Amino acid sequence: MDPWADLDAIAQAGLVRRREVSALELVEAAIKRVERVNPQLNAVITRAYDLARAAVATIPLDARLAGVPFLLKDLVATQAGVPMGSGSAALAGTVPRYDSEMVTRYRRAGLVILGKTNVPEFGIPPTTEPRAFGPTHNPWDPTRTPGGSSGGSAAAVAARMVPAAHANDGGGSIRIPASCCGVFGLKPTRGRNPLGPDYGDIMSGLVSEHAITRSVRDSAALLDATAGPDLGDPYWAPPPARPYLQEVGADPGRLRIALAVAPSTGAMVHADCVTAARDAAALCAALGHHVEEAAPAIDDIATTRAFLTLYAASAARNVAVLERQTGRPPERERLEPLTRALAEMGNSLSAGSYALALEDLQRTSRAVAGFFLGYDVWLTPVLAEPPVPLGTFDATEDDPMKGFLRAGEFCPFTPICNMTGQPAMSVPLYWNAAGLPIGSHFVARFGDEATLFRLAAQLESARPWSAHRPPIAA
Repeated sequence: MDPWADLDAIAQAGLVRRREVSALELVEAAIKRVERVNPQLNAVITRAYDLARAAVATIPLDARLAGVPFLLKDLVATQAGVPMGSGSAALAGTVPRYDSEMVTRYRRAGLVILGKTNVPEFGIPPTTEPRAFGPTHNPWDPTRTPGGSSGGSAAAVAARMVPAAHANDGGGSIRIPASCCGVFGLKPTRGRNPLGPDYGDIMSGLVSEHAITRSVRDSAALLDATAGPDLGDPYWAPPPARPYLQEVGADPGRLRIALAVAPSTGAMVHADCVTAARDAAALCAALGHHVEEAAPAIDDIATTRAFLTLYAASAARNVAVLERQTGRPPERERLEPLTRALAEMGNSLSAGSYALALEDLQRTSRAVAGFFLGYDVWLTPVLAEPPVPLGTFDATEDDPMKGFLRAGEFCPFTPICNMTGQPAMSVPLYWNAAGLPIGSHFVARFGDEATLFRLAAQLESARPWSAHRPPIAA
């Protein structure tokens, strides 16, 4: 048996530093796990095993995460010499010649990158079912979605292929799959991690880079390794008072927690998701925190319109980049119906409408920031439903926006944190009667990941989740 599959990244790196196992042994074991489990899940779509084996000889053995096998999400983060598909047939054959800044920092931390994980086309829908690469299956039930857009990363981590994997979040894309797959997922504050050299920001700040992990401490260690501005960044988050890893196990104090189980959009919420959130609230109260029902006042019409504007503009931008790279518009059949529909919508928008959308989101940010004058944490469900069947968000030529509108019903709680830039996390505290994981969503004020790490570690200690293994796992 593989003695390392259930160890988190910090534990694996500790073995390497103490010379109890070599980094190459960890890498080879992880490769075997991927090859054994991935045929059932389709979480890993690009293998870079030879590059990983070569990288072992260059890693700093005294680094916090020395020798730990790791996977990159096939979106935003580039690795030199490794294909970059972004979930789209239109990008077939694209091979970057450089590492993104996040990848450079991952290497400096000692991580060994084995390959890339599956994503929906350009990361748009909250599931991972690209036509170009096929669907990723949920390791708890392969007929259901692993979430998206970081569904490949979440499935790989849940199935014990690797202890952690890169992810990013533009509307819930770290937290949604973390909830669906029963792992830990934190979206950092806007500007906490760099997006260079290709981007200063994405969608005017909606997108944050980080990772999906099984343990809280791994998430903290990874953020310590990557956080901080890059040369030329347009803005950055306020620096933390101390390393995030030091917050894990620190006393969070008596937090003021606001609980809301109904979204301001009016979307219906499944009883299991309400139960999970209330159960998390009861656990917080038992740990000594003050919990009461409350929610910020949000203008849903304005925020929904603004969010759609930014997504449509981003789709138009993606198509424009493809045209710039090739010198001609991408062939229609190489883009999915949803991408085409959003791009057409984006091209129809005026510059003025984009500016108004930003103003609406900034107005929302001020309203939510004011709410946090009275509370330390806002607790909601992550999703309005347990993991839904694959195919739920399918778009058709006749109705290309059908899946996107269905997504609004599925994940009404997560996008607000992308709009405001606040840190938020999905914590795996509950499994329903069908054995499906349902995460709880905790939001903190802008720049305050420290509170989330303290609370998450306290919850992890009170109700450990590491023993929960999905039916499909290495």
